[in-house]
Order: sequence, then C-alpha cells, then structure tokens
Amino acid sequence: MSRHLGNTTRGRVGARAFYASQEWLLRRPTFRYLSELERTQWLSREEIELLQGTKLRSLLRIARDHCPWHAEHIAEAAIDLDGDGPVSIEELRQLPWMDKVEAQDNRDRMAWQSVPGGAFKYNTGGSSGSPLIFYFGRWRQASDAAGRMRARRWWGVEPGDREVYLWGAPVELSKTDRMKTMRDRLLNQLVLNAFEMSPWQMDIYIEKIRAYQPTCIYGYASSIALLAAHAKERRADMRLPGLKVVCTTGEPLYPPQRVLIEEMFGVPVANEFGSRDIGFTAHEAPGGQMLLMSESIILEVLDEQDRPVPPGETGEAVMTALESFAQPFIRYRTGDMVRVADESCRAGRGLDVISEVLGRTTDFVVRADGTIMHALALIYVMRAVAGVGEFKIVQHSVDHIEVLVVPNAGWLESGRTEIKTGLYKRLGLDIRIDLRLVESIPAEASGKHRYVVSRVPLSDHLKVATRVPIN
Repeated sequence: MSRHLGNTTRGRVGARAFYASQEWLLRRPTFRYLSELERTQWLSREEIELLQGTKLRSLLRIARDHCPWHAEHIAEAAIDLDGDGPVSIEELRQLPWMDKVEAQDNRDRMAWQSVPGGAFKYNTGGSSGSPLIFYFGRWRQASDAAGRMRARRWWGVEPGDREVYLWGAPVELSKTDRMKTMRDRLLNQLVLNAFEMSPWQMDIYIEKIRAYQPTCIYGYASSIALLAAHAKERRADMRLPGLKVVCTTGEPLYPPQRVLIEEMFGVPVANEFGSRDIGFTAHEAPGGQMLLMSESIILEVLDEQDRPVPPGETGEAVMTALESFAQPFIRYRTGDMVRVADESCRAGRGLDVISEVLGRTTDFVVRADGTIMHALALIYVMRAVAGVGEFKIVQHSVDHIEVLVVPNAGWLESGRTEIKTGLYKRLGLDIRIDLRLVESIPAEASGKHRYVVSRVPLSDHLKVATRVPIN
C-alpha cells in the first residue's frame, strides 16, 4: 500500500468515526438506517411495496394522533389504522393531496412539535418562486443522509471518503457557519462557494480540487458544468487518479453539460433528484437508471385530472415522505413533472425506476466585477424574507435587476428593505433594484415559469454550462 493510499484510508476511517459519533450525539439513526437500506434495496418490488404500506400506517397514525390538519382528513377518509397490516395505495388515495400553500398556511396544525429528537424549522430553496417554511425531525435528516450515502456506494464512494462540494453559502458567515466549516474538514469535505465564481476564483477552485484529490465531487449541475467549461478554457487537467464520480443536484442536468463534465473529469456523472421539503428522493445508478428511494417515499404520478398515469407517461410527482414525522408530507404535490419507467432496476434492486425528471431551471447571475453566481444566491435572499408568497427576479444588465413579489398575509413593508439589503450584499451597492408588488406573476411565452432570469450573456466558452447548448 502506498503512503498516499494509507493516509487516504486512515482519513476515511477517522472521518467516518467522527461522522458516526456526531449522528449518535444528535440522536440521528443515520448509520442504522444505512444498514437497513443496504438490505432492503435487494427486496423484490412486492416486498418493498409491503414495507411502504407498513411504514405508511405508522406515518398516518402519527399524523392522526399529533397533527390536527391531517387528523381531520384521515377521519373523513375513514381509513382504518387500528390494525397491523399495511395501508394500500388505494386507501392512501382516499386522502386529498396537499400542496405548498396548505403546508405553509397550516404549518402549526400539521407539525408534531414534541416529536422525539425535536422539530426543527427549515425553509425550501425557493427555486419554485414560492418559499416554504416547514418543520422536519431527526428521522427525516437520517433518511436523507443514509439515502445519499447508499447512492454514493453504488459508485464506490464510502462514507468518510474525500468529497468536494460546490455549494451555496450565506451572505455572511455566522459562528454556526464557521463551526460547520470545521466540521466539514473533520468529515473529509471541502466546500467551495458556488456563489463566487469569477474567473480568478474558479482558477483557485481548480487548484484546490487538484490538491485535495477527492473521490467524489458534488454540487449544482450548472455550477459544476461552469467550472468544467472554465477548466477546459484554461486547459487544466482535472482527471484525478482517485476520483470515481461527479454527482450533480438541484436542477436538471442537460446532455451537453453531462458530456462536458465527463470529458473534463474523466469519470461518470450521476444526477440526483430531491427537494428540501420532501428530501433526498432519487439518484442515478451505474448504467444510467434513476432509482427512487422507495423505502422512504411513495411516488404517485398524476395527470391534470389527478388520475394516476401509466408507467412511461409524464405527470406531476405527488409524494408521501414516509419519514416526515415532524410535519408529515402526505400526497404532496411537488410541482415537478416526472415519468416512471416501465422497467426494473437492471442490477436487481426492487426500487422504482424514474426515466425522466423535468425540474425547474434558473439562470446564472453575473455581477459587475465578472463574478458568476448560481441563481440560488439571490433565491436565498428572497426565501429569508417573511411575507414573500411568490417572486421572480430578472437581471436586465449587470447594474439593473427587477424584482416582482406576490405578497402573502405575512408581508410587511419592511420586507422591501430586507430584500434590497440582501441583494446589495450579493450584487454590490451600485446596482439599481426595481422592486414591485404584484398580484400574480405570468409564465414565460413558452408557458414555463422561470424564477430567476438573466439577460446578461456569458462568454462563448462558458455557454455550454447553461441550459442552452451552443449550436
């Protein structure tokens, strides 16, 4: 064994031990659930459906006993929860679906504040243009982490292996953020800010990644593609000896982006599908199939009349998160359009196969100094302001943006100042901000909704990193 390999192995063992200790102290059963997932993925499809039905009964009992909003609907549907058998998908469909509005307006009547381990307030990224504040607990956290670790193992990445995260960062680092940075180092994670990607900053990122020698790179699809395009322009060698996979998340991964990333890093790209409200949902496996985390999520695909569509047809993803005890998400309309494949996992797992996810897209935002930011840099600002029901941001030029806000009942006029202050911190004090309150936000001419739109073009060699390929 070489000295480098020995150091890498010892680093992984130390990082995993620290991670396991952290999860135990926080009362998150992450590694216990990971062991369970390693077993249950090999169950037959029928056995997994039985497991889902059993977990669904437990979830509905929690919702009945601790969440008045859900209890009323469960009573109206007359679902018998006193037995021991699984609850069927047909019984689940007796319940009405819920959406982001219900989750927001009825949050306190949906939440189980005394859930074991505690209920923690969280908010969605707001990439749908409608931020959501909700509660989640330790089991949901464990489900997300364990599901992601299992998916990494499909690609030969073990817990504790070195990973690079190209991720967003808050406007200002608090004491908690600095502690998180220290924790990331102990976990063998290097976090690079996707909201600060000027050419000189990307040069630094390239050198940091090369020096760190990660096993996995993880981040927003468009941000990793942007870094790959920059590396290609710089003729930087990103084919690292220990790198096994690049995992992308947060938005659709388009074919030109996949080709570019695989060309530059010399390893496969595996796309991830998830959301803050539902959690880690699905991940691409070797061979190209997107596998649902079926042990934690029941997925229904519905048409415009709320009828189930057959496998192979596209519909809206309506999900029941089976580990969402702190605030149950039951038959939750996600707004994402998906298609479930009419096939099984080629490796023999009983997990559902998703053939396509049509998520939402946003643009890069360009600052006057040339810094390129993922759109979430501005979305983070909007989601932190109370009373923002919906929003849309349009960057007309590097020194002018327009902000449309559909206010809800929690809106205060001080929200104007909060929004502008946050955007000035991201974009600089010289930018002109036109903020308007509106009753509704129309779709684009294409019929799609885009929540951050930039009219500022990127240089030609970076355009491949956007959702529009070069002709």
